[in-house]
Amino acid sequence: MSSAAMGDATVGSAVDLAERLMACESVTPARGAVFDALAEMLEPLGFTCHRFISGEAPDGPVENCFALRKGPEGTPHFAFAGHLDVVPPGEGWHSAPFLPERRGDLLYGRGAVDMKGAIAAMAAAVQDIPQDAGSISFIITGDEEGPATYGTRALIDFIREQGDIPDLCLVGEPTSVNRLGDMMKIGRRGSVNIWLEVEGVQGHVAYPHLADNPVPKLVAMLAELEALHLDNGTEWFQASNLEITDLEVGNPAHNVIPGKAKARISIRFNTTYSGAKLGEMVSAIAEKHGGTARPVISGEPFLTPPGDFSHIIAESVEAEIGVVPEASTSGGTSDARFLKDLCPVIEFGLVNATMHKRDEAVAMEDLLALARIYRRITMAVFS
Repeated sequence: MSSAAMGDATVGSAVDLAERLMACESVTPARGAVFDALAEMLEPLGFTCHRFISGEAPDGPVENCFALRKGPEGTPHFAFAGHLDVVPPGEGWHSAPFLPERRGDLLYGRGAVDMKGAIAAMAAAVQDIPQDAGSISFIITGDEEGPATYGTRALIDFIREQGDIPDLCLVGEPTSVNRLGDMMKIGRRGSVNIWLEVEGVQGHVAYPHLADNPVPKLVAMLAELEALHLDNGTEWFQASNLEITDLEVGNPAHNVIPGKAKARISIRFNTTYSGAKLGEMVSAIAEKHGGTARPVISGEPFLTPPGDFSHIIAESVEAEIGVVPEASTSGGTSDARFLKDLCPVIEFGLVNATMHKRDEAVAMEDLLALARIYRRITMAVFS
């Protein structure tokens, strides 16, 4: 059988699998029906699905799944990773967000590209891969779009306890920009959010000597932070940037000097910094202006240097659809920021134009093509 014919036979159900996942309402944190649907796809293929609940309210409970089909001892272990939770659909859809609908060449529904479509393509891709070729696993969480407290990090702990650490991991985030295959992510910048606060003394605006207005101090603090030039970028990363994302005084009275002022900043940073270093820098500036800073690090920057893994992905994409993906570190964070502690990780998936938007949609041809690409990548890793 020719390679093309084998691909068509293998991935013909990719769209159907996507519909089955998209029909399960799974706003973060996800659990239950959508994981049932995934297990029903993988278990007939020989996968053992280890499902467990992690965490408590307010960020949980979260369901996670590590599905593994072991190959012979000594063969490579290749992992697919992703998430089945989705953001809330919002209003104004032209079709029900959790009743997937085919219109023309597109499949509409929440999760079409972020990222139930990619997980469906992964499941379709492994349908006819021989078990003696190597081990395949799926690292799937229900908590990527939320706080990510009880999701992939809990899965990593479980995988380490089991001793089934993969050699390479592909995350199916929607990395393509203008057309399928034009970009893969070989790294991501780090992220730290910092809550700033200045305490004052409340009082009457006509008697300022009896009060201490915290607002000018906070404004001066933010001005100094806004003026910071963090860096010029590196070989693989764009410049780090600091953005003011919230400002709060909460003073309903026009004749009262407030007793407290708050703000929040977000810093996306490259490998020039660590989250801790940035937290210390901002804390020093906050203290200088009479305030405090509380940093929360979402993830550190990472890079999977171009090499065998990125070459396999690039060659597989080019072989299937004639596109050579650009290796990039742009964009926001993903669970790859955790998975990089387990093994080398690269992200590659669908076109991201409609993710998190109303009327999220995927081209059905892209789903079929992505399944063929994922299959080719897997076989190349095993060979």
